[in-house]
Amino acid sequence: PPIHRGAEEEMLVLFETPAGFALFKVLDEGKLSSVEDLWKDFASSDKARKVVELKAFNKFENTSDALSAATLLIDSKPSKGLRKFLQKHCDGETLAVADSKLGNAIKEKLQIDCLHNSAVMELMRGLRNQLTELMSGLAEHDLGPMSLGLSHSLSRYKLKFSPEKVDTMIIQAIGLLDDLDKELNTYAMRVREWYGWHFPELTKIVADNIHYAKAVKMMGNRVNAVNLDFSEILPEEVEAELKEAAVISMGTEVNDLDLSNIRELCDQVLALSEYRAQLYDYLKSRMNTIAPNLTALVGELVGARLISHGGSLMNLAKQPGSTIQILGAEKALFRALKTKHATPKYGLIYHASLIGQAAPKHKGKISRSLAAKSALAIRYDALADGDDNSMGLESRIKLETRLRVLEGKELGRSAGSTKGKPKIEAYEKDRKGGGALITPAKTYNSAADLVLGQTTEETPKKSEVASKKRKHQEEEPTAEAAEEDGEQEKEKSKKKKKKSKDIEETPAAVTDASEKKKKKSKEAEDTPAANTDGEKKKKKKKSDAEDAPMEVDVSAKKEKKKKKKHADE
Repeated sequence: PPIHRGAEEEMLVLFETPAGFALFKVLDEGKLSSVEDLWKDFASSDKARKVVELKAFNKFENTSDALSAATLLIDSKPSKGLRKFLQKHCDGETLAVADSKLGNAIKEKLQIDCLHNSAVMELMRGLRNQLTELMSGLAEHDLGPMSLGLSHSLSRYKLKFSPEKVDTMIIQAIGLLDDLDKELNTYAMRVREWYGWHFPELTKIVADNIHYAKAVKMMGNRVNAVNLDFSEILPEEVEAELKEAAVISMGTEVNDLDLSNIRELCDQVLALSEYRAQLYDYLKSRMNTIAPNLTALVGELVGARLISHGGSLMNLAKQPGSTIQILGAEKALFRALKTKHATPKYGLIYHASLIGQAAPKHKGKISRSLAAKSALAIRYDALADGDDNSMGLESRIKLETRLRVLEGKELGRSAGSTKGKPKIEAYEKDRKGGGALITPAKTYNSAADLVLGQTTEETPKKSEVASKKRKHQEEEPTAEAAEEDGEQEKEKSKKKKKKSKDIEETPAAVTDASEKKKKKSKEAEDTPAANTDGEKKKKKKKSDAEDAPMEVDVSAKKEKKKKKKHADE
């Protein structure tokens, strides 16, 4: 936009260089009205001198002075030297600045009108392009090393005093703690394996690795165990068991040189465990200082692992709760997305104590709630000024209440389901109000048995059974093979009946029947043509057997009809 100003009012431009602060006077303010064509006026040094000229220059005394001025400018604050320089050379003029916040600070402290717009920014670009030509004492080959040195000093200063870099200690500490755990476990297993040749029973008696190393270091040879006091290391029951096992141990003998090397390895294990305890205390104090609310929610170790995985506390503060929830389970997440399966519900946050307290079916809900509260706690720790952990403690109380509510719902459902209801019985669907069964219970059918020596009184029952079988065969006429099998069984049963009647009437006839059978078998061997006669006889018997059940069916139907007539009458 065009700038309208009185004729007596001039415009100055504040320009920062690695060598110091420069004030340029704008000679032709009309050029600023057309922003698009302003670059043409700085195409050459002669054209640039017609637009601006150097009015004053404030040189930095040394590198530290330049560094302090640059750090204040980054925070949009004028340095002491800049304030004196502007008070001396600005008297009623309008000052054009590259940073609007810096202009506001100058206006508040020095009451100098400041200007910042697109025309000023384009003017700054032109000045930067022709800086060495407009300033006679500043050569281009000097400007490059000066800017490079100042940028290096500024980077080192920011790295040294940056509050974001304090969490680097946490990242390194948790990494070392994990490495120590691995090494400690490896060394402890080596002690167990090495000393196990001499005293193999001790491995099962003492489960803890540190207690095992202390016991081995104190005991040396297992023979000495009986005379030693392990009360400081082990409980009384374990100590008594150890001494009993040492007397009857099946291990091999070990010389003193081997035992001295085993004891040195035990010293290494104990030293590593002591250093790990010190490192854990250090990590605990750092976490309570840097991220107190996150520590109150998830604990020191889980919080440190989250910060380490995120890169820094500030990077973690930029992540949403859903990302924090599955942080550490990226491999499972991408595998689930690739195979179109369910995505993971938790990552590193799974090891938090709140999720450990929850039942398996509630772990997903609690992890989601905990991740959301953790995201808020991380942002509060990274960006807020307070150092207390009150927010984290409040969030933890809310999550514990939610967990109790979830568990209480499940308890209420399970208690109400069994309240005042009878036990489930078999045949519940067949009962009417807990009374007798609607359908009668199945009983054993003794009429279906075949008994030798049966009397003639039971024949009607068997005729009924035969009629039932016949009805079943009539309903399935297509199953011809099944009918033939049933007929053969009937013939066999009739033969058995005849035999039983013969045995009851004339016991002496048994010998005659056996002799007849022998004669028939001899005749069958002599004349194979007799088979045809036997087949004819079988057919006759089949026809007789078929006629008999038919007669029984007709008589049964007649009886049913008579009963119906009586009932109607």
